[in-house]
Parts: sequence; C-alpha cells; structure tokens
Amino acid sequence: MTALAPPVPRAPATAVADAATWDTVSTLRAMHVDAAVGVTDDLAGRLARSGPNAVTSHRARVLPALGHQLASPLLGLLVVAAVVSAAVGERGGAATIAVVVVLSVGLGFGNEYRAERAAQALHDQVHHTTVVLRDGRRQEVDVTGLVPGDLVDIALGDVVPADLRLLDVTGLECDESVLTGESVPAIKDTGTVPAGTPLAELTGCALMGTVVAAGSGHGIVVATGAATEFGGVAVGLDTHPLDTRFQVGLRSFSVLLAWVAVVLTTAVLVVNVALGRPLLDAVLFSLAIAVGITPQLLPAVVSSSLAAGSRRLSRRHVLVKRLVCIEDLGDVDVLLTDKTGTLTEGRPVFLRAVPTGDDRPEDVLRWGLRATETTDGTGGNALDRALRAAEPAGSDDAVRLALLPFDHERRLVSALVRTADGTCVVVTKGAPEAVLDRCVDVPSGVAHALAAEFAAGNRVVAVATRTVPGGHALTVDDEHGLTVRGLLVASDPPKDDAADALSRLADLGITVKVVTGDAAPVAVHVCRQLGLGDTVLTGADLAVLDDDELAAALATTSVFARVSPQDKARIVAVQRRTGGGVAFLGDGVNDALALHGADVGISVESATDVAKDAADVILLEKDLGVLADGVTEGRRIFVNTIKYVLMGTSSNVGNMASAAGASLFLGFLPMLPSQILLNNLLYDTSQLAIPTDRADDEQVRRPAHWDIAFIRRFMLVFGPLSSLFDALTFVVLLTVLHAGPTEFRTGWFVESLATQTLVVLAIRTRRVPFWRSRPSLPLVLAAVGVVAVGAVLPATPLARSLGFTPLPAVYYLVLVGFVVGYLLLIEVGKAAFYATASRATAVRPRDPHRHLRRRAARFSVVHRSTR
Repeated sequence: MTALAPPVPRAPATAVADAATWDTVSTLRAMHVDAAVGVTDDLAGRLARSGPNAVTSHRARVLPALGHQLASPLLGLLVVAAVVSAAVGERGGAATIAVVVVLSVGLGFGNEYRAERAAQALHDQVHHTTVVLRDGRRQEVDVTGLVPGDLVDIALGDVVPADLRLLDVTGLECDESVLTGESVPAIKDTGTVPAGTPLAELTGCALMGTVVAAGSGHGIVVATGAATEFGGVAVGLDTHPLDTRFQVGLRSFSVLLAWVAVVLTTAVLVVNVALGRPLLDAVLFSLAIAVGITPQLLPAVVSSSLAAGSRRLSRRHVLVKRLVCIEDLGDVDVLLTDKTGTLTEGRPVFLRAVPTGDDRPEDVLRWGLRATETTDGTGGNALDRALRAAEPAGSDDAVRLALLPFDHERRLVSALVRTADGTCVVVTKGAPEAVLDRCVDVPSGVAHALAAEFAAGNRVVAVATRTVPGGHALTVDDEHGLTVRGLLVASDPPKDDAADALSRLADLGITVKVVTGDAAPVAVHVCRQLGLGDTVLTGADLAVLDDDELAAALATTSVFARVSPQDKARIVAVQRRTGGGVAFLGDGVNDALALHGADVGISVESATDVAKDAADVILLEKDLGVLADGVTEGRRIFVNTIKYVLMGTSSNVGNMASAAGASLFLGFLPMLPSQILLNNLLYDTSQLAIPTDRADDEQVRRPAHWDIAFIRRFMLVFGPLSSLFDALTFVVLLTVLHAGPTEFRTGWFVESLATQTLVVLAIRTRRVPFWRSRPSLPLVLAAVGVVAVGAVLPATPLARSLGFTPLPAVYYLVLVGFVVGYLLLIEVGKAAFYATASRATAVRPRDPHRHLRRRAARFSVVHRSTR
C-alpha cells in the first residue's frame, strides 16, 4: 500500500504574545518554515486561510453612497410635499416633485459613487512593499500579500508590516507609541519572555504598525491583518476620518442658507395664512421656497469636482490620499522641503578621496566601502552606491564581523572588520562633524580641506578607524577614540528643471524654504545657484532660540541645515503660527514628525513607508514641478466650487425672495410649488458642468479659502440685483402683457431660469467684462441647453400638466433684453464689489488644532488597503 503524502500543514495566525515565549526553533516549527528557505508550500492556501494583510479596505460601495442621498433632510421635505399634493388631488404637482426626487437622488448618487471609485483607484496606486525570503530567495512583495510564516527583513524607516517574532537583530529599535504610548523607542532582541508579559515588554517581537527607529532586523510573520495587535485595536475603532476645513466650510455655508430659508419661509407661511390663502397652498409654497433656496446638488457638484480633479492630478503624477485634501493642497503658501532629490539630482557622483595621513586615496575609499550597510553590492543609500561605482580594482580580503546601522541621532554607521592580517578594526563613516568629534589628534589641515569642499557645494563624509582586540563585540562606545583616515567627496548638482519649478511655485505665491540634514555650506551653495537666498540657521542655532525668536527669524531664513527630526517638526509648528498654509515635503523616517505637523504632508512614491503613511499627498515623481501642478489643480477645484456657491447665493436667494415678496401682493401664488422645484432642478443640472470650467490665472495665483462673511456680503449685494430684474419682469407681465395667473407663472419661470442660469457666465470670473475670461465648452452648452429647455417647455404637451401655457413671441424679445440688462448690471455690481473687498480672496482663520485632526484621520493607515 502506497503511503499518502501528508497534507501541507496549516500555519495559522498566532497571538504575538504567545510567539514571544517561543525560542527560534519552536517558532519555525510552529509556523512550518525552514529558516534558510522561507515559505515553500501552498502560498495561496496560506493567504486564503489568513486573509489579506490589511486592517480595513477602501472600497466604493453602492448602498452607503445611496444611503447618503436618501438621508438628506431636503429629500424629506420633498417627499412630504409630494405626499400632501397627491392626497389633495394635485397629481401633476406630485408627479413633478417625484421626478425631482428621483433625478436629485440619482445625480447625487452617481457623482458620489464615481468619487468613491476615484478614491479607490487612487488607493490602489499607492503600494507598500517589503522584502521576504520565499523559496530560498529574497524578493520584494506587497505587504498585503504577506502570510503567517513569511520571513521578513525590516530596516530603518520601515513600518513593520505584520506581527513578527524576531530571529535576528542589529541594533534594532522600534517606535511603538501608536500601540503602547511609550515615546522612547523600544530596544529589540531575539530573547524569549515569560507568558503574560505586557505588550510594551515584548522585546523579541516587532509589532505591526510600529516604526523602525534604528537598526535592522529579520523575523517571521506570526499574525497578519486583523489578527495582529494593531488590527485588533483598529477594527474596534470608528476610523472615519474627521472633516477637513473644506468640508467644514461647506457645512457652514449650508447652515447660512438654512437660516435664510427658515426666516424667509416662516414669514411667507405666516403672511399667506394671514391674508386668507388656503393653508395647503401656503404650506406647499413655503416648502418649495425652502427647497428652492437650498442648492440641492451642491454635494454632487463638489464630488464631481473632486473626482475629476483627482483624475487630472493622477495623470500629473500626484496622488491625493483623501479627495477632500485636494483643497488643502491648493491652500499652501509656504513649502518646507528637503534638498536631496528634490532640488538636486539625488544621485551623487563620487569625485575623490582626500587622505588625511599616509593613506592613498584608494585606501580611504576602501575603508569607506567597508562601512556600507549592505554587503551584496546592492541597495544602500545613494552615496554608498556612488562609492561602489568607484570601487578600486582588486578584491578586498577584509571580512565584516558586525555592523551598527546608521541612525539620525548618531549620523554614523560603523562596521567591525577583520583585515587580511587578522587585525580587528572598527570603521566609522558619517557626517564629518560627527566623525571628527569622536577622533583624537585630528590634523590641522582637515578643517581647511573640509571647508574647501563645502564651499564648492560638494557632499562629504569622513572615515575613521580604531583597532580593537579580537573577539570584540561592537557597540556605540567603540565610536570614540578614532583616528581619521580621510574624506570621501561627492557632488549632487541641482536638477536642470529645479529653477523653473521654483519660479512656478513663486508665481503661485508659495515661498520655498529648504530644510535639510546636510551641512550648511552645501545647502547654501545649492540654494544660491537656484536663487533661493543664503540666509541659514543650523540645528545648533535653533537650540538657542525660543519659539518667538524662531518665528521672527522665519521671515528672513531660507535654509535650515544640519537639523534633527525634532528640529524639522518644530520649524513646521512655528511656521504654522505665523499664518498661511504650510506644506512639508519629505521622504525619510526623520521627516515623519514634520509631515504629521504640517497642514499638508507631501511625500513621494519611493519614500519610506512611515513617510508615505504620514503624508496627505504622494508625488509619483520627486519633482517640484509636479507639486506646482498639484497646487494649481487644487486651487482650480476650489475656485469652481466657490462659483457654484456664489451662484446659489445670488440666484437662488434672489429668486426665492422675489417669489416670497410677490406672493404678498398678488392674488395668486407667483409660481406653483412644483414649478419652483422644476426650475431649481433644471438650474442645478446646468451647474453640474462647473467642474469642467477653467479658472482664471489670477484666481489660482494665490490661495483661496472659505469665508462665510465674504459669501454673506456677496449674497446681500447680488441677491437684490436678481430680485430687481424679477420685479421688472412682474411689471411687464402684469401691465404690458396683462398676464393672468397661468401666463404670469409661465413668463416668470422662463425669465428666472434664463437669468439665473446664464449669470454663471458673469459670476464665474472676476474679470470685467466677463467675456475676457473664456468658459469651458461643456459649461456653455449646459447653460444654453437648460435655457432652451425652459423656453420651449411651455409649448410642449407637458405644459398643461406642469401648469404652463404658451407665451407670445413678443415676450421672448423682452426676455432677451432682460437677460442682457441683467448681465450688464451684474458686471457693474462685480466691479464695485471687488473694488471695495478687503481682500481679493476669502480669508479664514487658521485652526490651531488642524494637525491634530489630521493625525486622527491618518490613524490605521498602514498598508495600501487600509486607506
């Protein structure tokens, strides 16, 4: 009998607290993995059993999007009006209201669902990867595909992608504040702990969502996704992100119109009842006034703008992690950015080695290569790659025994090597001042050589050594008492297009300041070449300034050099106090604090995981020109949203005020409730083309913000202008055409629809006359098309059921004159209004807690799927 092959063993997710009690052999056995090979069995089966390594998923869903539309209070008003109309026999009015409801819900749902699909597409473009050992070879995989049993490498700046039982560490420290609240990074090892050890003391494990603050490690995945400690917390929380200022502004505008609607409709209802009008007619008319004032499709216009904007930004290589953050991107007027790879090529080229003693240049270079963090000739930082490209001929017989990886506090990397003659040597390489401070008997010529290289704008690292006894264990204490061997010099020239990109940002009203860990002379040299100025503060300078003194210095400082992560965060915080929108562009773990604290955190696709998680915006190209595209698009979207808002304040409020006023002196309702709703629906439908519109150059040249006071002033100026032409229409209809109730309602319906729809051509721009600004073709076609529908509707078979009647030809001639006169009057009003405005843009106060709101919104953003 042939023995059946044993089934592939299952490697279930395990509580990390249990795995912390296991030794290495027990862990590998429990997860059914060979330490030298990694996962070799049914990978798909393991993934199916454990599920994707993600806490939550951002997916566009039909029912929630539809639910948002059905939950609208305005919808409730419309449904009540329809039911009441049907109950009293007004079937035509009930049918009209029903059509309005269906179309309003359909348009809103369609736009919101498309916006959600756009957001999903954006999230799917942002990937986090990690290096795993599978089938005996290391490979880079998306973190969502990790399974229990995978062997994972983690290094400085990584977000730990799953709960790991550590098998090997080199100076590994993890920032676990997101889970434990401990502000000091936890030192990691490979030892076991007793059962019941608190989470903060699991030294042999690295936890999902924490950040590698120093060193590197290698571990085995014991839990993924919701089975991790982080996942257990995140899935139990309401992680719905808090509203941005853009959303708060929309809500404030809605509240403003709600107050206007309450006051106006209450007055209309009371007066109509007092005049003896039928109660039902008065109630329905008042409800129609309330609905007519409110821009029902504002959410649809906003979501259309944001969804279209996100697609345009994606084509321009800008990914916005939340659609509503697009407005925040357009709000920026100060950009703090790193230098390397942004202003410079980011690919340093090795120039020369400068010995400081009896060594030859090639000897200094070889010592430097012994202190790189990788030994296989791949990876490492850009400078290490440049050094390897210039490696001297011949093999190096030195053997590396241990390594202390680079971190941003020491600014050093050290290796313990055994040379061909058996001598054990500590080799330290890093920032020149950090290395030289740890050296003894530094030759007098070193400072002069270093100053000369910095003055030429070159990047420099120093190399030093120290002989130690055999069998020595490498520690940070060995990075003292060193002997300097020489300097390694490289050059990272400015990008060819950096000056043009900076000029574009300046044209957008954005001040650029450089924040870098490089030496001050190097940073200043690059900034001088690009015309950014040369006023510099170093980390040492910042240490002696209090926040008030730093705030005063910010106005004249263009370069911050040799700064720590804490310095960067402090610069951002103080800059925010001075007013204006602050963006920070960075790509390293040392940038995470500053990215969190900025109004807009910006990173790049090649950045460390922690930097991408902390950012609001991700650039697929590390190019300030791409960022300028993003800012321009953000401002264009905001400008188009404001166009619809201003249209609503000038047209809706004006027309409904006219209707309310006319109802007081006419013996009949000036427009039936169903006609008001139809008018509002047709008008709003034409405004759905606003997201396609252009924005004038002067409108995107400076940040524009929400200001309800500005909108209120606009309403009080242009609302009455709209009502003035309505009054003229009433006079013509009653005295010239001797219109009865049906003719009056028809004539005013056509006039109000034409004027409030076509006025978008004037309101959309601040230029006088408005034809100096060219609107988009879809907007023109939509506006003209809706006016044509309104003009033709009284002559169609639907007219009787809608309460309309055909109009004489002479009325249409009068209508043309009204439209022309109204647009000219709006132009006069525009010139006067903007001439007396205190500012050309609507200014809002800064929210001092805005960065805290962002931090809450970023919680649980660990993998691509969790956004």
